[in-house]
Amino acid sequence: MSSEVLRPVPRPGVMAIDAYVPGKSGAPGVAKVHKLSSNETPLGPSPRAKAAYADIASKLELYPEGSSAVLREAIGKLYGLDPERILCGSGSDELLSLLTNAYIGPGDEGVFTEHGFLVYKIAILAAGGTPVVVPEKDLTSDVDAILKAVTPKTKIVYLANPNNPTGTYIPFDEVKRLHAGLPKNVLLILDAAYAEYVRRNDYESGLELVASNENVVMTRTFSKIYGLAALRIGWMVGPAHLIDAVNRIRGPFNVNAAAIAAGAAAIEDQAFVQKAVEFNETWLPWLTAEIGKLGLKVTPSVGNFLLIHFPRDAGRTAGEADAFLVSRGLVLRRVAAYGLPDALRLTVGSEEANRHLVASLAEFMKR
Repeated sequence: MSSEVLRPVPRPGVMAIDAYVPGKSGAPGVAKVHKLSSNETPLGPSPRAKAAYADIASKLELYPEGSSAVLREAIGKLYGLDPERILCGSGSDELLSLLTNAYIGPGDEGVFTEHGFLVYKIAILAAGGTPVVVPEKDLTSDVDAILKAVTPKTKIVYLANPNNPTGTYIPFDEVKRLHAGLPKNVLLILDAAYAEYVRRNDYESGLELVASNENVVMTRTFSKIYGLAALRIGWMVGPAHLIDAVNRIRGPFNVNAAAIAAGAAAIEDQAFVQKAVEFNETWLPWLTAEIGKLGLKVTPSVGNFLLIHFPRDAGRTAGEADAFLVSRGLVLRRVAAYGLPDALRLTVGSEEANRHLVASLAEFMKR
């Protein structure tokens, strides 16, 4: 008699997925913790967003409006977009997964760079496709390498611009060159989660490309500069045929009522967004300079985070630095899963957190 246990078996490829592991959020045994692991804004959300969120408390028995119309209209008004070409989701993560499920299947390929967002690989494997990883140049997306990796099996190219966790970006001319080199049937996803932070004259998020092409979509998030990570709000803009396809597979109420209300209020408060930009413009270069003075290499970043590189010398490694900083109540992000085992990613935090971080790193380097 067979002793084999019969049970449901996941389809091929599912168990090959390495589950996404978020950054740590705590430091056991430490009274005060500065969480600098998830690129959250130290300013929190707009007061208008918090008021809109609180107002939903009296309406929790009601389903949200299924298309996130209020939020789509607010986004459309700010950027001059047709709300019908906007789709909202539970974070840009959900939208990336929906896009992948809509356009990739078994035998298809999705292309992304070696230090790109981990969700790309997860989404491709979950859809039954094949991830194609492209080398970067100086921790920056390489357009020529991406184009070289495109084959007849390619269905999507994912480009995080700026990229997380490196903080690097490519100029808009390079984005346009990438698009021009792709076959018309290949979808280019521009992941612009940190676009609001970028202050470079040669950078654009990609709205121009989306407006004038049938194979480009841009995704954005409210989790970063808008300070609404807990509500999980993302949005994307694309051609009508693409929005139609994704709408057919998304959940009917995939964005909750509190997220819709808070998101719409947040995007209408651009004065608060500007405060967040100015704060980052003060502390990002300060952290870059001060950490550099300690003899540590920092990759120049255009986001609200920095990639700090550590030597492999005993007593100075990234792992040892991480343990030391956690003991001081400073929680950074290990990025070994991104192919960067010798680095830590640091979110720009409050003034107190930033100064404490530099002082603690100085202590670590002097041991």
